[in-house]
Amino acid sequence: MATPMNMAGKSLFLAALVLVSGAGFDAAAAQRRPRVDQQAAHQGRAEGRLLPSREIERRVVPQMKGAEYLGFDFDSGTAIYTLKFLREGNVIWVDVDARSGRILGRTGR
Repeated sequence: MATPMNMAGKSLFLAALVLVSGAGFDAAAAQRRPRVDQQAAHQGRAEGRLLPSREIERRVVPQMKGAEYLGFDFDSGTAIYTLKFLREGNVIWVDVDARSGRILGRTGR
């Protein structure tokens, strides 16, 4: 006989399975994405269309007083660097246009 705990565990497992398999999740595409973005960033820098990540960091990191810089992501579709910081347990993301170096927005405190 199934106990309520067994039924709840099975329900959670089935819900997770449906989310992963039914939502169109493509693990291979998710793994390729960072490589594609990295290649696009390299090509854009080589062609002079995009600023290097080091230049973006040089401009933004000093403005984030009291925050620990954790690194960045690059989205080749939008040409936006997203720099990630940590301050007093709060995560802060700063979006920067890779072409101009202009800060586009910031989330977090």
